[in-house]
Order: sequence, then C-alpha cells, then structure tokens
Amino acid sequence: MTPPQRRRRQPLAELPPPPPPPQPAQPPQEGEGKNPERLYIITGADGERAPVDLVTLIVACAEPPSSATPEQTAVLRMCGAPLSVAEVSAYLGLPFSVVTVLLTEMLAAELVQARAPIVRQQLPDRSLLEAVMHGLQRL
Repeated sequence: MTPPQRRRRQPLAELPPPPPPPQPAQPPQEGEGKNPERLYIITGADGERAPVDLVTLIVACAEPPSSATPEQTAVLRMCGAPLSVAEVSAYLGLPFSVVTVLLTEMLAAELVQARAPIVRQQLPDRSLLEAVMHGLQRL
C-alpha cells in the first residue's frame, strides 16, 4: 500500500519565485577595504623607528594627554598591564609597521615603556631539582 500524496493548496503559477542562492563571500583583494590615507595620517612622515619586535612588551607610563590621537589613547588604556606589540597591533586592527611608528612616537614622549620579554631558562637548575627530589623522598 502506498501512502497518499500531498496536494498543493495553491497552483504553481501563484507561488513566489524562490530567493536567489547566497553568494559566497569573496576575500578582499590586496589594498581593497583598507584606507591607506588613514594609515598615512596615523604614521605621519617616515622617520626613525624604535627597535621593537612582535614580542616586545609595552607598558603605559602615563595617562593619555589631551593632545593624544585616538590610537595613542587606545594604546595607553590597553597597556595598563604589559601587552606585546603583536597584541597591540591585533587589538587596534593596524599593521605591525604602523603600530611600530605609533609606539616610536609614544616612546619618545615617554608615554609608554618597551620591555624585553621575560626569557625562561631552558634547563632548570640542578640544585633546585635535587632539593625537590630530597623533599619528595622525605614524604
């Protein structure tokens, strides 16, 4: 026995046309969707840059002055606790080179400090390991 077939309530001619399928998102082409004029305004004339890399830690030293740009104010607010230059760049949504120029100006004005990242020793101290081992043996 076959199940009964459903009948349409409206004829096919009265149905609205189906919506067009969604277009897949195209990745932006290089230079597209970015505003190079804005980046030039942030960086200004190209001068010397501070020797910072992606893992250099940035710490705010002062409150944002009234003459600070919005980007400088954002950096000062973010860097109450140490942040790496890579994190600052990501949070601001600006390229590393632009953030480097911005931080160079802020370092010259003594608004921020740049610190080298803390490097841990590759091998633990032997005396520390022996002290831990002796402490565990006494338990």
